[in-house]
Amino acid sequence: MAEEKGITVKKSENFSEWYTQVVLKSGLVDYGPVQGTIAFREYAYEIWEKIREIFDKMIKKAGHKNAYFPLLIPESFLKKEAEHFKGFVPEVFWVTQAGDRKLGEKLAIRPTSETIIYHFYSKWIRSWRDLPILLNQWCNVARAEIKSTKPFIRTSEFLWQEGHTAHATKEEADKEVMKILKLYQELIENYLCIPVIVGKKSESEKFAGALYTTTLEAIMPDGKALQMGTSHNLGQNFSKAFDIKFVDKDGKEKYVWQTCWGISTRLIGAVVMVHGDDKGLILPPKIAPIQVVIVPIYYKKVERKKVLKKCKEVLEKLNKVEVRAIVDDREEYTPGWKFNEWELKGVPVRIEIGIKDIEKKQVVVARRDNFEKVILKEKELDKKILQLLESIQKNLFKRAKKFLREKITEEKDYNKFKEILEKKGGFIKACWCADPSCEKKIKEETGATIRVIPFKKEKIFSNCIYCGKEAKEVVYFARAY
Repeated sequence: MAEEKGITVKKSENFSEWYTQVVLKSGLVDYGPVQGTIAFREYAYEIWEKIREIFDKMIKKAGHKNAYFPLLIPESFLKKEAEHFKGFVPEVFWVTQAGDRKLGEKLAIRPTSETIIYHFYSKWIRSWRDLPILLNQWCNVARAEIKSTKPFIRTSEFLWQEGHTAHATKEEADKEVMKILKLYQELIENYLCIPVIVGKKSESEKFAGALYTTTLEAIMPDGKALQMGTSHNLGQNFSKAFDIKFVDKDGKEKYVWQTCWGISTRLIGAVVMVHGDDKGLILPPKIAPIQVVIVPIYYKKVERKKVLKKCKEVLEKLNKVEVRAIVDDREEYTPGWKFNEWELKGVPVRIEIGIKDIEKKQVVVARRDNFEKVILKEKELDKKILQLLESIQKNLFKRAKKFLREKITEEKDYNKFKEILEKKGGFIKACWCADPSCEKKIKEETGATIRVIPFKKEKIFSNCIYCGKEAKEVVYFARAY
């Protein structure tokens, strides 16, 4: 039974099949009846709730409030911002009928909420006293995926948060963009243990309708980049399209400056990919729904009561120090079967308690990240488990950081650039003349795009990787999800 349930392919040999098996067999998702949709099973949803809880506290501390806006958006709203609308047309799901009545105007099922939210902002904002507006919504969005789908990473419906703010000046909007980007980086690196490169998108890769886009990019084990989150300065593009004006302190009427920003359940997919191994998931302790699983070990029925009593005592001790722990007291499974299942589910720490351990006033503790086993005295267990969880958290980030460094290659020669993409993947650090036509040709010829232009300007080390002319930027190329 354990073999049947376990992962049957190696991560290093067939990454795509490995990923599919892990998300299905660990109980994260199931495929929906409509192409590109998934059911978030309770385990995945608990992980999302942890991420949501962490980030929600961050933005509330920074002065933001949550709201909720309509799911259905009139087509005329999308058309008001032509560039934005053009960017989303191929992905929009349309509602054309209500019951047996044909609608006079097509309604889009929310692909993103700029247009519907800014309809309301145009009604709510009148004076400088109404600014800034700092709102966020947690919701689902639907996009008819035209690329190949992958649970969490690319689906036709997903969960996310989208922040939408309005400000009196560009400077205020710029500050907001960077403030959120830093919060995203804190969430992704400190909680999910995934190192990222932060910077701006090129003009051709920015969000449709934005003045500029900032991004956090990570590398997955198959060498592809994954955009982990974005924060956009929308300038006055939407405020002019939706007539969002305010009377400033000087008595003059002005258009607001806006930002929007978002992260999604794609983050769960990134955690699976970056940290998982041939046995299944490895969850960072800070976002793990279960941080510790306690497995009773007994071979005679007479031992059961005593062992379970001790397991429950240990559970209470851990709960008191706010460790999320459970006792797996199912009788129908052997301890070995349970070990396999909890390793598949990525629980950071396993505690084993048997009769001999009770006699010695100790427990056996196994780490999920490196399979190390240690014996801990019962009296110091709560303190040591907290230290162990912190150690696992740090180790996962350290391991991922080392991998990211190994997946960055500096290159001057275009032929070698193409070779690296095929054989190694990852980020290729290259010099670029800033001409969009070079970027476009590289994308057409290799499938790689400029994922990020780092904020910290790096020293130019060659001419443009494509045309050979004088370079103006050091950028990071990669193929991406």
